[in-house]
Amino acid sequence: MPLDPSQLTHFALFAGLPPVALQYIAEHSNLRRIRSDNSIVHQDDPGETFYVIQHGTVKISTTLPDGGEVFLALLAAGDTFGEMSLIDSSTRSADVNTQEETTVISVSRIAFDHLMDNYPMFARNLMKLLARRLRLANVRIQAHCALDVYGMVARQILEFAELYGEKKEDESVHIPIRLTQGSMAELVGASRERVNHVMVNYRQRGFIAVDTAYHITVLKPKDLQRELEIRSH
Repeated sequence: MPLDPSQLTHFALFAGLPPVALQYIAEHSNLRRIRSDNSIVHQDDPGETFYVIQHGTVKISTTLPDGGEVFLALLAAGDTFGEMSLIDSSTRSADVNTQEETTVISVSRIAFDHLMDNYPMFARNLMKLLARRLRLANVRIQAHCALDVYGMVARQILEFAELYGEKKEDESVHIPIRLTQGSMAELVGASRERVNHVMVNYRQRGFIAVDTAYHITVLKPKDLQRELEIRSH
């Protein structure tokens, strides 16, 4: 699908770029709407495109030599993926699959190189996004070493609330991305049954609500944060 430059202004990656740059991106990019449970990127494939998520959720994972899968992250609206292959001209480092119907902006290597060479703001924006991703990865590693399952689930929900949440007047925070118990279990490194037990506990205590589309609303952010702090000790 063709892309309108006005659709780019809300993304952190394109913040501060002049209209001529946004027009260039629109002319050298495409919108792709991809159904749920479909692959966008395959590990070890050559990379000639990077993507910005406009709507939806994708799962990032890698495949081990024995065929096992390592769940790395969930990404949602505003996040990017595929840029590493364009930066170092290597193959894809992970698989990317949609968790729900997802719309992405697909940007070619030619456009990426043009933006890097001609618009320092684009390069700075990209570095900020990559730095944030690295910081989050470091925090997750520390959390896995210090927290039990209750703490891990609380931390993961609060992270998604901070990254993607929509704050309501009553101070609750709606997370508009699909977070199944299976996905949560893979993210925190626990069994689905154990995570289900924790989620039920948090619902019963009024910390969260979960709708039929697996969207979580944090009803009591301060109480959930307090739970995380208790589990951190």
